[in-house]
Amino acid sequence: MGRLRLLLLLGAAALGAAALAAADEEGNQDESLEPKTLAAEDQVKDHSTGTRVVAGQIFLQSGKSDPQSEDEENFNSQEEEKENSLEELNSLDMSNLLNKDLEEAEIQSPVLTAIGGTADGEPCRFPFLFMEKEYAECTADGREDGRLWCATTYDYKKDQKWGFCETEEQSNKRRQMQEAEDVYQTGMKILNESSKKAQKKEAYQYLLKAADMNHTKAMEKVSYALLFGDYLKQNIQSSKELFEKLTEEGSPKGQMALGFLYASGLGVNSSQAKALVYYTFGALGGNLIAHMILGYRYWAGIGVLQSCESALTHYRLVANHVASDISLTGGTVVQRIRLADEVENPGMASGMLEEDLIQYYQFLAEKGDVQAQVGLGQLHLHGGRGVEQNHQRAFEYFNQAANAGNSHAMAFLGKMYSEGSDVVPQSNETALQYFKKAADMGNPVGQSGLGMAYLYGRGVPVNYELALKYFQKAAEQGWVDGQLQLGSMYYNGIGVKRDYKQALKYFNLASQGGHILAFYNLAQMHATGTGVMRSCHTAVELFKNVCERGRWSERLMTAYNSYKDGDSNSAVVQYLLLAEQGYEVAQSNAAFILDQKASIVGENETYPRALLHWNRAASQGYTVARIKLGDYHFYGFGTDVDYETAFIHYRLASEQQHSAQAMFNLGYMHEKGLGIKQDIHLAKRFYDMAAEASPDAQVPVFLALCKLGVIYSVQYVREINIREVFSHIDMDQLLGPEWDLYLMTIITLLLGTIIAYRQRQHQAIPRPAGLRPAVPQQEPPPEHQPPQ
Repeated sequence: MGRLRLLLLLGAAALGAAALAAADEEGNQDESLEPKTLAAEDQVKDHSTGTRVVAGQIFLQSGKSDPQSEDEENFNSQEEEKENSLEELNSLDMSNLLNKDLEEAEIQSPVLTAIGGTADGEPCRFPFLFMEKEYAECTADGREDGRLWCATTYDYKKDQKWGFCETEEQSNKRRQMQEAEDVYQTGMKILNESSKKAQKKEAYQYLLKAADMNHTKAMEKVSYALLFGDYLKQNIQSSKELFEKLTEEGSPKGQMALGFLYASGLGVNSSQAKALVYYTFGALGGNLIAHMILGYRYWAGIGVLQSCESALTHYRLVANHVASDISLTGGTVVQRIRLADEVENPGMASGMLEEDLIQYYQFLAEKGDVQAQVGLGQLHLHGGRGVEQNHQRAFEYFNQAANAGNSHAMAFLGKMYSEGSDVVPQSNETALQYFKKAADMGNPVGQSGLGMAYLYGRGVPVNYELALKYFQKAAEQGWVDGQLQLGSMYYNGIGVKRDYKQALKYFNLASQGGHILAFYNLAQMHATGTGVMRSCHTAVELFKNVCERGRWSERLMTAYNSYKDGDSNSAVVQYLLLAEQGYEVAQSNAAFILDQKASIVGENETYPRALLHWNRAASQGYTVARIKLGDYHFYGFGTDVDYETAFIHYRLASEQQHSAQAMFNLGYMHEKGLGIKQDIHLAKRFYDMAAEASPDAQVPVFLALCKLGVIYSVQYVREINIREVFSHIDMDQLLGPEWDLYLMTIITLLLGTIIAYRQRQHQAIPRPAGLRPAVPQQEPPPEHQPPQ
């Protein structure tokens, strides 16, 4: 009975293994059906591994992951039972049974069977010979319809035995997907090679066509374009339907986007639970934005229990990708423009360069101004401040300045040659020449570049001593790259004795200059407790800073431009997605637009949603957001009127950010007794503090203090008894025993003055209108003028 039981178990295990292999092949077919431009050999290989044979039929189905998981569970459970049974048998019986089981498994292994042709139902023969070429997989060679076939004997020419590897329906589906891939590639080529809006719109028409043919990547591009209104008319409902379709197909981008819709309540009823589920699946699929969103949620405790370690895990994973993408020339500049600050302070510089100013610099550069050439070169190299990244123009400006002998331009040319791009071919030798010229002139950028060459052996033999020397020279002049590399050498003990304290020192210096890799290295040190006390909170904040420098940060400028172009709906959706990722500036901007009654959200929902994002921005230290929270609770916007909560927010803004506005509001609340006991003395104190904190507050503070003085006087008068005061006044003691004579004299003088003034008016001779006297009447001296 024991042997019979074992035989049954082994047979079931073999069947489970066969089913699992078939399911794996089916999963591979899913990948092969994903539209790609492949060579003939690649097409053949993908097809053969993606074929599943059941009862002599070939299936190329996709999207069936559940049977595979069930087969895996059954197979695992059967394997455990098999291992337990084998322990009951002796080694001889076990080996015999295993050999027999292996033979049965070989007999039951799936075989590719020909369909139709001259050998219907016969197994395909691999390799087979056709046109003097051997084929190890099915091929479409020799057929105009592109349908895959195989031979059932080795020599096709001799035996003419063949059959199809796929049904006609499967062949049509495969060709349709190939056509969709071709359309998708055409659209992407136009999109990537053009900068004109009209051409980009044309590219999206190709992508729309490919999406209609169920091309996954095209559906992803189109769904996001419909969500944000990028070159297509914004349509939240259509984008939602595409995201749902993508989610069913297991697309991480679709899962993340559907989570965003549920989190923000766009096109669906808001559900933080569903949002968390979709974000989690997107992160498991490798979507970096989903990881970033989950990192922020665990860090801030949004919809989940606050967990620093969980936030650290997600942020570190994203930061690793961002740090690996940073080149020697650095990444693009992240421009953070707060809409609320622009409105409150219209004259304040937003960091954007006006078109007229850019044209002025271009004019100076054309006239040979070296500083203008270097400045424009750097702007085009990194992008930002309203200037698009353009390596071609950067190279041209640097070349002009370098020819004029500018060391900074030479160093940046060295960086461009060292990194290489579509415009500048990578050349260590050319880069080294420019770095040497700049370094000889004492330029820190050139010294740092030369240090990199000696550190990694780019065009010169590796020499750690020289690398250290040049990095130290660059660091002494405050160049961040030199500080960063010097810190790395101390951290890794390259060319110097390992010293974590020195590494920490130079990483801190580089981080003050805003270097992304410096933040990344500091985060790693705090996360692992290397050279410092381990601090999860500090590590998360540093990793978050790195993550926010990723390529997705470019959407901050896209959203800002949409808002400036008058498309508030597109701008607010983009800001909402960035707000989910934890960008404080996006949270405040989304709240600002919602505060203006954005039409994409219901009128009754604008204030509650704005309040939510003001709250998140305030928790990240934005002063205006904290004051806005106080205003919302004070006036009852999106919540009930709550003076006590408003007072708390104003006090936090006053104490933590020293906001003059918050101090003024606290003074007003003390004056009126709103949310706090009325206290005129404390009100005056806060008014005075507001005037000291900001010169702009001095005028409103002066008016408030005048009002406060009047109120104080009235209150004082009310508090005293006037009759009682006069009854205690002794006029004889106050003005002397003859005070009544003084009073009568003053009254007499006043009456005489009034009588004299009236008599003078009656003696005036009336004159005809329009005539003037030749000599004007002489006015009496000021001391004799009647009172006015």
